[in-house]
Amino acid sequence: MIKKLFFILFCCILFSCTTKNKEEKNSPYIWKTIKVRATAYNSLAYQTSSQPQIAAWGDSLKPGMQCIAVSRDLLALGLERNTEVKLAGFTGIFLVKDKMHSKWRNRIDIYMGVDVKKAKKWGVKKINISYKVLKDTTELH
Repeated sequence: MIKKLFFILFCCILFSCTTKNKEEKNSPYIWKTIKVRATAYNSLAYQTSSQPQIAAWGDSLKPGMQCIAVSRDLLALGLERNTEVKLAGFTGIFLVKDKMHSKWRNRIDIYMGVDVKKAKKWGVKKINISYKVLKDTTELH
């Protein structure tokens, strides 16, 4: 009985891994990872603009959203508007919804609603981020 259960469990794990790898292989997307300097920001006028809830591309920001702003040099790497991003130390998927001032390089700003204490506690850290981009056409064949 135990051998039979073990065999069934093994087959389920094997099948799920095979299916996942097949889905990833057939996906037009890949995940790229880079190390960036990460800070935090809030949707408050003194930190951004007179309309702090409106991001650079016109998206509305609301506390609780999982989104980031990126330095403009990262746009060329594929971190464009609505790119899905995973941040080391956080759960879930973040979306690129904002751009930072052109003076910043290799940097992201994590949106923390109006919680200034949380943003200050985060401070400045170097973290790995993974982001979803379309495969090169040469990689699809």
